[in-house]
Amino acid sequence: MSTPAAPAINPEFSDLFVAERYTPYRSCIQGLANEPITVQALLKRADAFLKDEPGYAGLGDYSQPAVVARLAANRPRICVIQGSPDHPAHLYDYEHTLRAAARIWQNGGVPFTFGIPVICDGTAQSNIGQSYSLASRNHSAMAVNINFEGHSYHAAYVLAGCDKTPTGILSGLAAADRARRDPARGTAPVWAVFVPSHVLKGGTIPAGTRAKLRAIQDKAREIGDPQLSDDIEENSHYILQCSSDEAFLGQLNRAVDHKIVTRAEADAILNELAAAPCADKGGICAFNGTGNSSRTLVSALGFVPPEAELLLDEPETAIVSRNVDSLFRMINKPEFAVCEILAANYANAIRIHNATGSSSNLMLHMPCVMRHAGFDVSLFDYERVRDSHPVPDIFAHSLTEGRDTYVLAQQAKAGLHRGMESLYKVLADLGVPMDLDAPTVAGKSWGARIAGMGPAVSPALAPEKSVIRTTPIRDISGTDILRGNFFSSCTLKVAGMATEQFERFDGRVFIVRYYENETLCNHELQSTTLVKTLCDSLDLPPALLARLRAVNGGDEGDSMEQMVVKGTIAFAFVIAGQGPKAFGMPEMFAPSAYLRHQGILERTSILMTDGRYSGVTKGACVGHVTPEAYEGGGIGALANGDLLWARLSGRRIDLLDMDAFLKGEMRPAAGAPAAERETLVRERLARMEARKSQVAACSWLDDVTNAEKGVVPAPVNRRAVLPWPAGSKK
Repeated sequence: MSTPAAPAINPEFSDLFVAERYTPYRSCIQGLANEPITVQALLKRADAFLKDEPGYAGLGDYSQPAVVARLAANRPRICVIQGSPDHPAHLYDYEHTLRAAARIWQNGGVPFTFGIPVICDGTAQSNIGQSYSLASRNHSAMAVNINFEGHSYHAAYVLAGCDKTPTGILSGLAAADRARRDPARGTAPVWAVFVPSHVLKGGTIPAGTRAKLRAIQDKAREIGDPQLSDDIEENSHYILQCSSDEAFLGQLNRAVDHKIVTRAEADAILNELAAAPCADKGGICAFNGTGNSSRTLVSALGFVPPEAELLLDEPETAIVSRNVDSLFRMINKPEFAVCEILAANYANAIRIHNATGSSSNLMLHMPCVMRHAGFDVSLFDYERVRDSHPVPDIFAHSLTEGRDTYVLAQQAKAGLHRGMESLYKVLADLGVPMDLDAPTVAGKSWGARIAGMGPAVSPALAPEKSVIRTTPIRDISGTDILRGNFFSSCTLKVAGMATEQFERFDGRVFIVRYYENETLCNHELQSTTLVKTLCDSLDLPPALLARLRAVNGGDEGDSMEQMVVKGTIAFAFVIAGQGPKAFGMPEMFAPSAYLRHQGILERTSILMTDGRYSGVTKGACVGHVTPEAYEGGGIGALANGDLLWARLSGRRIDLLDMDAFLKGEMRPAAGAPAAERETLVRERLARMEARKSQVAACSWLDDVTNAEKGVVPAPVNRRAVLPWPAGSKK
């Protein structure tokens, strides 16, 4: 069998060799002997896959001697990093990888590929899987770093998916780039492009299923629970997706409690819903959760080629080829190395995060990435940038009004906006200090990318249909960092609260309802008699009720239930024991969803936890409370009946001094009553310790920082000593 002739290497890159003092594939014979067969096998599959595609130019000679020649000459070694196909975002990574590998070879490079596990946060919700979710980010960073460094790759073409993997991969690459800056190594830095998976179109409730839900609504009204009917109606307006299914689960459980339907009938409806939301071509879910927030983040950081940002389908070969070409154009240019792009764009990314109302999960992931890159960045750097200039809300994302991420991508494909470039232009036009000189993988600064682009959003797109708004929706946006007298920091996703709700809760006093874990809270929040249960649990003296009426409003003749409905008696549902070291810091999506769809309490109550929340969470959800209960944080010393004073506009939540409150004074307590409740705290800690055994020990997050520094491994934290921005002093 004759060996095909080698076609000419893409002329643009025919003279491209990576400039570095040390070349492992020349200095060490073992890699040069081991790896050619992996490259050859990858290219053989790519050649077979693409051979019938119109315009395909072929790969020429990819025999082992041809691969060896390129490795020995230090041609760019490019690794395509893909995810596992048991996640909807990665169903077509295999095909994408083959397209990218072919172009890498045609450009004179050497393609490799490896995959990493990808946990689906939707699948992991409300079960033990959520205790592995945040750990997976750290494991992904380590796995990517080990493979990338162990096989000495120069650059990465990343197939970015959902949840924790984009930031996990970026962290691993950033750590490799930082390590390569050691002069003793003599190696080139790391370059990377990220290509987010296409958007998964949300589903619709099947007509027959909707009829069954309406019948339940009618029966709920007949038996005197109009709130359940209203909650189902409200949830039915959302695009159908796994998160809305979770809300239906809580509502149907309430219907079972009422005996409106049997358990089997409810489960049948849930099965029908579960079979409807996911389009079979996969992708990243259409809500603005952590998946799309991660897409926004890597795009805002400058790592995504423009036309790859908002795909509606698996990218065609021409797009993949242009993405690969962008990566090749950065080789040997240190200003486009991973750590340089990160440092230059981090403040921009913070402002984009605020303007788009992105997931509060990123409050962990953003400092995580920067600390892996060696920068001494924490939650408070986010706060410093945020406070230096107000950032308005310009992202009218909605799952009920036809403005989800799939629609955003449709609008981009139709040429009605340019995604991240439009967001940068809107903020710059509004006077927000965006660094337009920061580099991007397009080979241009943001300023060059938006120069002469005209309107950020086409006038042909009706303003009410546009996801990106050129006129701010409101002044408040993003995620706030709160302080308190029983914790050092926590987060509140202001973007998830209506303005009216934010103002209504500002200054309100809440009665603590304490839970030692999520399971206990979930059970109670799904109850059909929740309001009655809460009222029966209270034994409030007249003086306290009078003070609550004075602060929270209400009438003297109101019954207990009326006081709950009006918010005179408002609850802080506090879930402790969910922090990183206690239980892996799982998302509290289920209790937040159940509270949101308990109409009465959603209007009056807050949720507070040392765990975290799903990116799609709405409402008054306070998370990331630090220190966590497991490490002696004050949240672990709270008890039923304690009073919390929320001053949201002042970014504070304080435990009130009860005696002073009864005397008419709004005086914060000296701190958490840990000493007075020493026995209770010790017993709770023992139960937390015992509960950890439910999680495999290899995924415990014992040796990590707290949430303020991104929950990163201790060695990563120790190496994060570089000031950011350069020249700043902490």
